[in-house]
Amino acid sequence: MKARERLSSTRTEVDEIWGYVGKKQRHMTALDDHRRLGDQYTFVALDPETKIVPAYPVGKRDLPTATAFITDLSERLANRVQLSSDALAAYIEATERAFGADVDYGQEVKFYEAEPVGRGRYSPPHVTSAQRIVIAGNPDPAFISTSLIERQNLTMRMSMRRFTRLTNAFSKKVENLRAAGSLHFAHYKFVRVHRSLRVTPAMEAGVSDRLWSLDELVEWTSN
Repeated sequence: MKARERLSSTRTEVDEIWGYVGKKQRHMTALDDHRRLGDQYTFVALDPETKIVPAYPVGKRDLPTATAFITDLSERLANRVQLSSDALAAYIEATERAFGADVDYGQEVKFYEAEPVGRGRYSPPHVTSAQRIVIAGNPDPAFISTSLIERQNLTMRMSMRRFTRLTNAFSKKVENLRAAGSLHFAHYKFVRVHRSLRVTPAMEAGVSDRLWSLDELVEWTSN
């Protein structure tokens, strides 16, 4: 991304949302391609102020994917940023590799009650407490948070059937999962007016000066 196209974000929240391709992880065999099948995570970055989503790769929940994700994010930002994530350990090394000392980074570590069994076992466990931890730089503790990116996860689940927890609409190929995410975020950023902003995230971030139509989006994605 050219320098003039980089985002002037002051804060960014990151998280990863679970999905699967082909089959769930517990059904994988030694003969399956473990890079392309089973659990797949969509890593998502969100600017809490403009609601723009600058990066959203798909991969395993591991250091290589986290590093590629945070590196891509760093190259899309024009200035020093305050970064917030959950307690995924891979984010610490990935952030150091991508940003070096040029970042203010904190983690919101949440503690959960025991996961339910039987009825309600597919519901997420309740948070019992949370702790904000400074990892690098000088982040403002008041803004060490993942609440908005977690709300973005809900938007994804409501907009794309393949991300719901109990579904027969899962992706059969990892390329399909990536394509669905790209189409969703293109619509989210350029076509869908955000309720609190009253414009699209792309307009709020200065990436676009107008509201796109669905026809324009379809034409653009087909080129």
